Amino acid sequence: MKILRLDQPGGSENFVYADAPRPSAKAGHVLVQVHACSINQVDIKVRQGLPIGPELPSALGCDMAGVVTEVGAGVEHFKVGDEVYGCVAGVKRLGGTMAEYVVADAKLLAHKPANLSMKQAAAVPLVGITAWEGLDRCDLGPQDHILVHGGMGGVGHMVVQLAAQRGATVSTTVRNKRDDAYLKRIGASHIIDTKATSTEDYVQQVTGGQGFDVVFDTVGGATLDDSFQALAVNGRAVAIATRSTHDLSPLHGKGASLDVVFMLIPMLHNKGREAHGDILSQLRQAIEAGHVSPLVDERDFTLEQGGQAQDYLESGEATGKVVVTVTPESGS
Repeated sequence: MKILRLDQPGGSENFVYADAPRPSAKAGHVLVQVHACSINQVDIKVRQGLPIGPELPSALGCDMAGVVTEVGAGVEHFKVGDEVYGCVAGVKRLGGTMAEYVVADAKLLAHKPANLSMKQAAAVPLVGITAWEGLDRCDLGPQDHILVHGGMGGVGHMVVQLAAQRGATVSTTVRNKRDDAYLKRIGASHIIDTKATSTEDYVQQVTGGQGFDVVFDTVGGATLDDSFQALAVNGRAVAIATRSTHDLSPLHGKGASLDVVFMLIPMLHNKGREAHGDILSQLRQAIEAGHVSPLVDERDFTLEQGGQAQDYLESGEATGKVVVTVTPESGS
């Protein structure tokens, strides 16, 4: 089979389009022919040396959508020919999805939503699971007003949709990329340009100075500090980018809470992986019912161009998820 292999950490020029042995399914796993894989920010960080990635040389990449070609012993819910999707690789001991085939733990998989293409389905798993887990952590309900930082981003646009589905009032911030018509269509009631409005001002304008019941921060850095400022008394913050130092005294002063979501933990520690398959199955139902859909950038990349796909995401020019279409070599 063909893979896009990383030999050493660094820039995207370190990727090599190469041949590799096709793996076989093992107990509890299935072999999936990858039709598409999406690019996530964590893939770029792993390429640059974040020490959670597979041992090099290896393919990288977490998300994929494809077709089951082999079923290992003990797998009951999937059969050869099933279309599946999942976040199944890209971390230690699990290889990567920028390859024509990947061995996937069946616990991490679900059947692909019937109304999505492979390219669309590959865009969902990591961001969808992250959004779902974060909203579960803060117990978001219809009585809540949630602020989503980065509503045009990969995780952000999923949070907006899932929060709206739960009946919450949704506000979202934008900074560089914005499409107000799209954000309103997926459930945002208020769209806040953080380059033009201070945190104090938009809290006053949107909540009458009371603050938001929940703030879901997908950006990190100084935005997490803004999140603390924007919370209501007894509010709940959810963050997915917390590799930084922050003053927690604003949380103390409001009796507020902070939940940190790192959805790769079940994969890294092989604990609770079945939760990911369960969430993806519930996401499939929401997607097929028309409540949720992924925003996918219009540019397409082949497997050989996977490094360019990472560069494109890193540039900040993408709108929605960046996806690589994987076309298996004939007879490989």
